[in-house]
Amino acid sequence: MAGLAEAAARVASQSDQIGCGLCSRPLGQRTEWHHIVPKSEGGTETTPLHPICHRTIHAFVANRELATAYATMDQLRTRDDIRRFLRWIEDKPPDFRAPTRRQRLP
Repeated sequence: MAGLAEAAARVASQSDQIGCGLCSRPLGQRTEWHHIVPKSEGGTETTPLHPICHRTIHAFVANRELATAYATMDQLRTRDDIRRFLRWIEDKPPDFRAPTRRQRLP
């Protein structure tokens, strides 16, 4: 179990240094790892996110779109709905939580 504890400590220290992969704010107590290209679409690369940022990505963007049109975090940030979210979240504390609702499709 010492190996698991060491790995968790290493991840925690790296997460504190790099911040959230979507909003760039410092990470808080909880960190979730987001597959930039979903695992179901063959992705392996991950980035640390706040839980609210992770939920927002999946509420606004389907996995197929994440794999094709938004295969990088920079591409994802170009979406109007994500930009609005980023402006709203920028002054919130790292552990801020709020309900996240899926966007209704037309």
